[in-house]
Amino acid sequence: MHTTLIDVQTLHRHIQDPDWRVIDARFSLADARQGAREYAEGHVPGAVYAHLDEDLSGPIIRGETGRHPLPSVDKAAEVFSRLGIDENVQVAVYDGAGGSVAARVWWMLRWLGHDAVAVVDGGWPAWTGAGLPVTRDVPKVTPRTFKANVQAHLVTDLEGVDGYRVNTSWAVLDARTPERFRGEQEPIDPVAGHIPGARCATFDANLGEDGRFLSPEVLKRRFEGLFGDVPTDRAINYCGSGVSACHNLLAIAHAGLGDAVLYPGSWSEWITDEDRPVETGEE
Repeated sequence: MHTTLIDVQTLHRHIQDPDWRVIDARFSLADARQGAREYAEGHVPGAVYAHLDEDLSGPIIRGETGRHPLPSVDKAAEVFSRLGIDENVQVAVYDGAGGSVAARVWWMLRWLGHDAVAVVDGGWPAWTGAGLPVTRDVPKVTPRTFKANVQAHLVTDLEGVDGYRVNTSWAVLDARTPERFRGEQEPIDPVAGHIPGARCATFDANLGEDGRFLSPEVLKRRFEGLFGDVPTDRAINYCGSGVSACHNLLAIAHAGLGDAVLYPGSWSEWITDEDRPVETGEE
């Protein structure tokens, strides 16, 4: 069972396996249809497409939710059933952005109790760079019955993060860029800054120059430094909308540190109430 990362050569050996499901999760915040177009132009043979907005998120409620709220458990189970996933299926998921969207699929499946899921290390660039086959054919998928077993300890809500951020026995990590964390840049959300008490843990520092994840040993040192004396299961991760924060959760698991916690609403939910405190500058 592959539970964190999988390399492209291993995936290639299994693309004909009926008990494997490959998911293409390419997506662009700048153009919500770009990922679907890229999938239509070419994808890993046998891969199905999952759209971040339509398949992996719930409805946005203006003034209440973040930009990519979690779907209901029933909706998520319906999506994964449609994609042909049940308890016997090994899932491999990729994107074209270093795993920052694929990690959302990885986390959602684990949140719903399905551990046999791994992100393709290096994603689409690694697959094509290795000269592996590409197709435009859309597979005919026989639906299976996905049975959700929610792992409630993997998630916290707005009230939870508001309380834990002032508790020294917890850590809150922000996966956005340092510039966004400090409030110097905010290209997406209407308010700049970070949740007071958070530590900057930009997700792209999990990757090497080749776009692949750093070794478990290096990742372990990175996150132990960020956690301090806080245990992994008390480390809350957020980002702009609960997507790229999953990249940190994946890196933490790949480092052998166990399961940290996601705040799915993230910054875009936090700022829906102007009375919530906002901090700028360094930690």
